[in-house]
Order: sequence, then structure tokens, then C-alpha cells
Amino acid sequence: MSTPQTPLPQAAPPAREAGAASPYPGYTSPIPVVRTHLGHTLASEWTKIRSVRSTMWTLGVFVLLVVGIGLLTGVVVSRSSSELSGDENALSLGFFGVLLGSICVITLGVLTTASEYGTGMIRTTMTACPSRGRVLAAKALVFFLLSFTITLVCTVLVALAQSAMLDGSGARQPTGAEWFKATVGVSLYLALLGLLALLIGSVLRHSAGGITIMIGVVLAPLVIALFMFTHSLEKVRSWLVEYSIPNQLGVFYSNSLSTTGPTGWDPLWIILGVTAVVFAGAWALLRKRDV
Repeated sequence: MSTPQTPLPQAAPPAREAGAASPYPGYTSPIPVVRTHLGHTLASEWTKIRSVRSTMWTLGVFVLLVVGIGLLTGVVVSRSSSELSGDENALSLGFFGVLLGSICVITLGVLTTASEYGTGMIRTTMTACPSRGRVLAAKALVFFLLSFTITLVCTVLVALAQSAMLDGSGARQPTGAEWFKATVGVSLYLALLGLLALLIGSVLRHSAGGITIMIGVVLAPLVIALFMFTHSLEKVRSWLVEYSIPNQLGVFYSNSLSTTGPTGWDPLWIILGVTAVVFAGAWALLRKRDV
């Protein structure tokens, strides 16, 4: 008499891949398949940029410099015995804090991309989102909006405080257009400058090198121009002064370092054009190089 054999347990059917037909009719994988999009990448980059200490430190120092120096200069000038010129804009004193704060913005911009290559986190990022162009676009958008918002809040606070402190001191009260340039205009410029630093960090993939280059871009042209004394270099010296970052920032405060060069909204279009060109180069390199 034969002994009945116990049937062997069958293995569970494997989960099907996205888009593939299931070899087991009626089976549905318990793992949900979600098609990723730019919103997921934006959420990921926002989580990263707000959870690292470098963001808190750089933006904290930025707020301290812009607001602190802006209020300090306003107090000193308002208490000075000599009155300001009637042609000087009451918001022009905000230039000093913004110029120093720009170093913090470009530092954070470089770290946003270059630090991931230093720690190796970029491999995880690209594995989670193989679309490299989408990653760069998400980093750029998150950083731009963050830096623009922080700068706008700081410049509005400083502008309101300085306008109130310098009322009656002889300084000319700014018009609506000057208010807009000294707040929204300079915030857009600084955000684009930081975005340029982010792209340089993506190209170099080295934090110290990217920060050094960007600080040189901000300060070197003006410093070099100060030591060009010969008459033959007069045109070069004038060009370096006119298109230096400090002079372009001064244009937004109606306090340009030269009587020629960019005026009005010209500095914003210049930095926008340069950033667009570097963005295209960074995008092309990111798609061709290994991570």
C-alpha cells in the first residue's frame, strides 16, 4: 500500500516589475509602483538642504550680517552730527550688509552641490533619481527660492528700519521704484549669484575650490582695479570697476562706484545671462561624467 505524499509548498510568485505583464494572472504586487516626477525630487532636495547644519550656520550668519550691519549703520548715521546729503538715498546704507552677506550665500550655494560629492551622497541621490538633469534643476530651484526669500525678508526689515531712523536727517526718502530695487531687485540678484555658485560647485565637485573661485569673482576685479595706476590700463581699470559685483550691487541702491557702466536693472540681466550659460554647461557635464 503506497503512502500518500505531502505536496511541497509552492514559492510565492515574484513581484512583477513596473510595466511588465504578470506571469500569474490575478496576482497584484503588494509594493505600490509610483512614477516619480519633479515634485518628488524637489521634496528630497528640500529635506536635504534644511536638515544639514551648513544651511543653518550660513543663513544664520547671513541674517546677522545683513540685518545687524544695516541697523548699526543706520543708528550711527542717524546720531551723527553731520547730516546726509539731500541727494543720497536713505536705503543706500543697506549696501554694506548685503555685500558681506553675499559671501554666505555663495558659500551655501557651493556646498549645496559640491558637498555631496565629498561625502559620496551623490551616488545615493543619483540612484534614487537617475534623471540627472532633474536633480540639478531641483537643487537650483530649491536653493534659489530659499535664498531669495531669506534675502527679501532681511532687506525689507533693514529698509524699513533705515527709512525710519534717517527720516529728518537730510537723506532723501526713496521712491517706490527705489524701494522695489533695494528689496526685490537685490534679493533676485543675490539669489542668482548664489545659484551661480551652486553651478560652479556642480562643475568643480570640490567645496573649497568652488568657494575660492566665487570669492575671487566677487572681490578680485575690484581689488585688481585699485592697483592699476598706469594710464594705459585706464580702460581696463574702469571696466573692472563698472562690472564688479560690489558695483553692480551698489546700482540697486542708487550708489554706484562709477558714473558709467550698468544702470537700472542691467546688473540683474547680466547675472541672469551668466548664470544661464553656466547652467547649460553644468547640465551637459553632469549628464556625461560619472558620479
